Amino acid sequence: PMPLPAGSLRRAVAVLSLSVVLSARSAAQRRPALSNSSANCWSHLHPVNMFSSYSVKFYHSKALTSPYPGSHVERSQVPEDKVGWLTEWKDYNPVEYTAKSVLAAPSWADPQINDKGFSPKFNERDGEVERKSLNGLYVVENGRPRNPAGRTGLTGRGLLGRWGPNHAADPIITRWKRDGSGNKVAHPVTGKNILQFVAIKRRDCGEWAIPGGMVDPGEKISATLRREFEEEALNSLQKSPEEKAKLEKQLHKLFSQEHFVVYRGYVDDPRNTDNAWMETEAVNYHDETGETMDNLPLEAGDDAGAVKWVDISEKLELYASHSYFIKLVTEKWGAHWSEDPGPECHE
Repeated sequence: PMPLPAGSLRRAVAVLSLSVVLSARSAAQRRPALSNSSANCWSHLHPVNMFSSYSVKFYHSKALTSPYPGSHVERSQVPEDKVGWLTEWKDYNPVEYTAKSVLAAPSWADPQINDKGFSPKFNERDGEVERKSLNGLYVVENGRPRNPAGRTGLTGRGLLGRWGPNHAADPIITRWKRDGSGNKVAHPVTGKNILQFVAIKRRDCGEWAIPGGMVDPGEKISATLRREFEEEALNSLQKSPEEKAKLEKQLHKLFSQEHFVVYRGYVDDPRNTDNAWMETEAVNYHDETGETMDNLPLEAGDDAGAVKWVDISEKLELYASHSYFIKLVTEKWGAHWSEDPGPECHE
């Protein structure tokens, strides 16, 4: 990538970008509520449409939390006004940390950046490994990729295997909540129908989440979405070949239907560092009649401690950016989200 311009031009870009963010926020706050507003309303705030190192900082908070997951390592503190790389900070002194599980060189992890024979091709497809970001080009400085959302107070890779983007896929499987007679259940305050999704409880942190996971080298996103759902929500890894074949047959209808790409891009994840970060493609597969999923036995497997259907509302507290993805799905289907009668467009 070309180096950033210096001096007054750099300041001008920062001011212009900030004004875009502020005008987008105020426009979003003025806009009236819309029943199917994901395209109209969220386009103002959606990082896919607005992503840049200047405008994304208010999506970058979980990547600043300490201690770092699975460790006692404390990040260097990064004030909100110094998250963006365009803000000069000569005294920035982040902690270096890569987990032992990553340094042990498992098949899913890169070598250390200075290892002999390791010359990754950043910003492009590198053999079977996808090193392109869903958000465009990222800066590579001193041989290390730089987190496009800004400083995190930690260098190295932490728990992440790849330098630069680590690609994941999040399948959001939904159905309408129904009563004993099979009728859709509406929320008593908003009158909107209640949507449910399949959630897993993560073993590593105990938080509820979408049953997603990492894209294997050379694997298509569509295959990852299906595989991760089967492994985490249906415990397919422990099933016999016959049971697995039966599951595959039942799931084929759900995963081959028309689907909705909820989000593609950077994720504000507690595992992110200055040199490694999570990106995902979140896709919604909706079972309108409920018939496909009714006969599927949910069973926690792989990284999941538990699995269940969860009623969707703004009261949900989910892992990483998952609440944001779920909100976009409710807007797509005109489902219940909030009891607050005010505008639906907000951060």
